Amino acid sequence: MLDSGKPGPNVMVQALTHGNEFCGAIALDFLFREKLFPVKGKLTLAFANVAAFARFDFDDPDRSRYIDEDYNRVWADEALLGARESVELRRARALRPFVDAADYLLDLHSMHEPCRPIMVCGVGGRGGEKGIALARRIGLPADLLLDTGHPAGLRMIERGAFSDPASPRTAVLIECGQHWEKSAVDVAVDTMMRFLAVLGVIEPSSAGEALRMKKPRSQRVIRVTEPVVARSMQFCFERPWKGLEVVAKAGTPVARDAGQVWRTPYDDCVMVMPSVKHLKPGTTMVRLGRYEPA
Repeated sequence: MLDSGKPGPNVMVQALTHGNEFCGAIALDFLFREKLFPVKGKLTLAFANVAAFARFDFDDPDRSRYIDEDYNRVWADEALLGARESVELRRARALRPFVDAADYLLDLHSMHEPCRPIMVCGVGGRGGEKGIALARRIGLPADLLLDTGHPAGLRMIERGAFSDPASPRTAVLIECGQHWEKSAVDVAVDTMMRFLAVLGVIEPSSAGEALRMKKPRSQRVIRVTEPVVARSMQFCFERPWKGLEVVAKAGTPVARDAGQVWRTPYDDCVMVMPSVKHLKPGTTMVRLGRYEPA
């Protein structure tokens, strides 16, 4: 934790929530190399699942996503304060005091499939609207997501007061692009610097000198209406979705599993973050949503 010694927000930026998502780690390294220090408040920079990152193998990169379980599904008190043990739970328990103290949190991620960046702003009706407001202040990216959460467990950005609409504490998660794209690093650095600048933690001039991307002309909100959750290892998509495709017609087949066929529930349905690389029963394979009117 970096403490300016002056009044201001307690801000946290996290990288390596998943050990094979490098762009956030490179962004934090950029801060260290530039020797940027908060001008007010406190700044915590966290490398999360370092155990998973330590076993990264270029020939099997998905193996380093986590060791025992997804670090970003263990943030409910039932898991953190319970008796169950795992590498990820031990790390989350160590970082919990910093997360619970943060007024604002930015979680830096990347995606398996090539897809333009998405800001996950939380769950609609449970704090997501304040995440949207923060994302609009940051100005990146063009696509903002109001989600439904994950059946497999609570994410960090949904923990505690972050999901309370009455609390000012706010957390957002940026999916910066595909894991290995250089542009994902640019998105991570720009989003982080703009995030710190709008909160007053660093001077706007410091952020401006580091920016690599232009703001989009507009930002649009995708509201997820339902997740498509795998029932078995036989789950498969009807076509190779990449992400953010807009399917024009309601009733279009999306995926099938154990005798069930998922279809688009309305016209102009948006396919949000599809992936088959982490298939197991109970995992969200894609979310179905729609753009809200501008």
